[in-house]
Amino acid sequence: MASILIKSATLVNEGKIIVSDLFVKNGIIEQIGKSLNMSADQEINAEGLHLFPGCIDDQVHFREPGLTHKADIFTESRAAIAGGITSFMEMPNTVPNTLTQELLADKYQIGARSSAANYSFFMGAGNDNLEEVLKTDPKKVCGIKVFMGSSTGNMLVDNEKTLEGIFSQAPILVATHCEDEATIRANAAHFKELYGDNLTPEMHPQIRNAEACYISSSFAVGLAKKYNTRLHILHISTAIETSLFDNTIPLSQKRITSEACIHHLWFSDADYASKGNWIKWNPAVKSAADRDAVFQAVLDDHIDIIATDHAPHTIEEKSQEYSKAPSGGPLVQHALIAMLELYKKGKISLEKIVEKMAHSPAVCFQVDKRGFIREGYWADLVLVDLNKSQTVTKDNLLYKCGWSPFEGEIFSSSVISTIVSGNLVYENGQIKDGIYGKRLEFNR
Repeated sequence: MASILIKSATLVNEGKIIVSDLFVKNGIIEQIGKSLNMSADQEINAEGLHLFPGCIDDQVHFREPGLTHKADIFTESRAAIAGGITSFMEMPNTVPNTLTQELLADKYQIGARSSAANYSFFMGAGNDNLEEVLKTDPKKVCGIKVFMGSSTGNMLVDNEKTLEGIFSQAPILVATHCEDEATIRANAAHFKELYGDNLTPEMHPQIRNAEACYISSSFAVGLAKKYNTRLHILHISTAIETSLFDNTIPLSQKRITSEACIHHLWFSDADYASKGNWIKWNPAVKSAADRDAVFQAVLDDHIDIIATDHAPHTIEEKSQEYSKAPSGGPLVQHALIAMLELYKKGKISLEKIVEKMAHSPAVCFQVDKRGFIREGYWADLVLVDLNKSQTVTKDNLLYKCGWSPFEGEIFSSSVISTIVSGNLVYENGQIKDGIYGKRLEFNR
């Protein structure tokens, strides 16, 4: 493993911005300081560039095994590192669903041989696998995923006794997708009665509305408070849900945390007219008022993490009529760059972006020695040029699905280099093959 000396970088880390050198040896940040002069195998002149800790994405769907016509761990992890995401936590709604410890172990084997980024995989919860769920190793697995609403496959957990069992006995963090199935079905039936088969993407946030989200999220919070569960609610999309979370205590002490995703911070229901199914997600992109309230909750720490919910589908699948087109889209390649665009617009600081995309995921999930630029920590690092613009086109996408909801967008910043566990894996648009990330470990 080559040693790396980064010279004159503008470090953004732990609420401060300073110009410094940084020395990496054996995968670890060995020294941070000005005018370092040790010899290194690689030296990077980072003058004028910003150095961030690598982003940790706590919610991705990389589609392997079973759905690899859409994406796989090899392709999507490469897109992630090109976007400055050095670690990911992947969801269990693959085929087969990750509902046994054996299937979970299989995914870790795939990650070890094909992921360019560091990796972890959620254990899936179903209505009848509580015994398997409780075998999950807290030090080796990021968490348990519960779909408390519509989901892919057979992972909707709607058995109240099962939910009580999970929330009362889970040995680690429980991450939930919260949308109330009964509300969604009633809304869908109502719109079907009104419009027949002529449903459109603009109706998506009315069918999967704020009420469906709040009913489920508030129920999850109630269960967590009853059993003192370590609960993490994913992809908050409504103003009303932000009231469920506390910002008066440090993140490390919170038992109930939450996440916002890039698409809910960027798009609104006004964008359905031009984007259609390409911004069809669950939970739905909702009103501008909801978007702004979620953004404010990120800024004031009611919401703790910014993630992607990267969930690719093929162009053919997304091109179907609204009722048949699946929900989800690819985001890892441009998540950090999109947030930097919002920084350029004065909506968020660089320090807050780093906090929400690197520091907070590490603290929330108790990731071992990652998420910060600290001596003795793994060197997961991203160099960014805030003044090098790029236009998103099909030609420069790394996703297997070959499309992005950001196509045509001109971003004013670019990722220049990405270092994963001490290896320079991405530089000036080129990915270095044959270098793989490490399995995340957790201090629990």
